[in-house]
Amino acid sequence: MSSIALVTGGNRGIGLAIAQSLQRAGHDVVITYRTGSAPAGYKSVQMDVTSTESVDAGFASIEQQWGIPEIVVANAGITKDGLVMRMSDEDFESVIDANLTGAFRVARRATKGLLKLKRGRLIFVGSVVGALGSAGQVNYSSSKSGLVGMARSFARELGSRGVTANVIAPGFVETDMTANLDEKRRSEIAGSVPLGRFCTAEEIADVVTFIASPQASYISGALIPVDGGLGMGH
Repeated sequence: MSSIALVTGGNRGIGLAIAQSLQRAGHDVVITYRTGSAPAGYKSVQMDVTSTESVDAGFASIEQQWGIPEIVVANAGITKDGLVMRMSDEDFESVIDANLTGAFRVARRATKGLLKLKRGRLIFVGSVVGALGSAGQVNYSSSKSGLVGMARSFARELGSRGVTANVIAPGFVETDMTANLDEKRRSEIAGSVPLGRFCTAEEIADVVTFIASPQASYISGALIPVDGGLGMGH
């Protein structure tokens, strides 16, 4: 019987690539989306990770219809970039709430089911800027950095129940967001990466799928960079 894999924010970009990769690996994939509509071919529920009620209702719906998610990928997130002198409390707090507290709400609710199963994978999608920092992204890099401490605490707390917790840290990825950068900025960024190019969403997704697999059963509390060498392991 294939295990149920839940991907938050799985309706586009990296989240959709993760959903596709997990589905190809034989998992029964459920995606969550906050706005818009879910892509065809996937089980889906609407979920806003900034609301505990919405997260609880989403999980209840998934468990009732399809069963307990054994693989949980906390991918949903937002950016509100801006220089620190101009960054409002709201710009800072909303990004922390979606990216860090949102991942906590999802993982906390998922834990109920994982303890029943006595096995599972919590996979948090972080970022290379969580360790390196990024000008104009104080809020975003803080939120992604926080995921590392969170995942490692989950790893310690749930390890005896057969649950692993890890962070995947992408570098610069080809997405709608990076597609809008001008050519000069794109080549500057690519030039700072030892491999000399952006990452594809599929390259991130394949690593998530590996961490979800039986082959990665003894990896927990790890920060796994997929950044072309940009962060050199940080």
